[in-house]
Amino acid sequence: MANKKKLGKGLSEIFGDNFDSFLDDISNGTSDIKATQSEIAIKDIRPNPYQPRKTFDKQALQEMADSIRQYGVFQPILVRKALSGYDLIAGERRLRASKLAEKTTIPAVVVDFDDQKMMEISLLENIQREDLTPIEEANAYNQLIKKYHYTQEDLAKQLGKSRTNITNVLRLLNLPKEVQKMVSEGRLSYSQARAILSLEDNPAMVEVANQAVAEGLSVKQIEKLCKKAAKGSGRPAKKKNDPFMDDVVDRLQKKYSTKVEIKNKSINIKYNDVEDLNRILEIMGLIED
Repeated sequence: MANKKKLGKGLSEIFGDNFDSFLDDISNGTSDIKATQSEIAIKDIRPNPYQPRKTFDKQALQEMADSIRQYGVFQPILVRKALSGYDLIAGERRLRASKLAEKTTIPAVVVDFDDQKMMEISLLENIQREDLTPIEEANAYNQLIKKYHYTQEDLAKQLGKSRTNITNVLRLLNLPKEVQKMVSEGRLSYSQARAILSLEDNPAMVEVANQAVAEGLSVKQIEKLCKKAAKGSGRPAKKKNDPFMDDVVDRLQKKYSTKVEIKNKSINIKYNDVEDLNRILEIMGLIED
């Protein structure tokens, strides 16, 4: 039965602290990863479906396009061979700017990576270059957890972050979509959004978020407003997560490689299909392999 896929090492151990130097090592043939470099047709490259970044600064892209038009692309993009053409792994800004510059080809490093490595590298590249909004980062973490059964502890180790940081970023997905949009657009900061999460219901969160944006409220002012809103509704502010229970959930998810929830004095273990259920039952020792 298939086990959870993992690289086995933290991403920083594999790719280093600088993603650019990782690409340089591949290009120079000094990396253990097998790769070839060539000039390939831009029309043959498909976007990376695991690209966590959804918004691109138009002015910055135009400036890059002007530079590419004059000097060319200095650093190759990263792609993998597909049944037809290539899948982009990293370098979407360079690819987009090259299209704006009306280039027909682009230098590329071709590697043989699976879907999981594509997603991990896309996430790593954007995080190291601080390109992601907090919401994009949260969605990327959530995709790794749901699709590849990562635990928050796994993500923390792979990305060189604390588990608390991973937890706090993921909590942003509990915000109403209207508030998430404010964070994505930079109208609300990560810290302001976290303060709003203390409220119990979505309408209250949206109301406070709108007021915070309109009046330019600080985090402390938002916290006071949330307490006042909770008191006025007769509902207490959301209780902070219990660190002990968070740790228990994390350990169970790591053991069973699937999502686990603890609520109402019950433990819920998720499974995808019969094969996945049998895998979990084997780990529990309830059936034989």
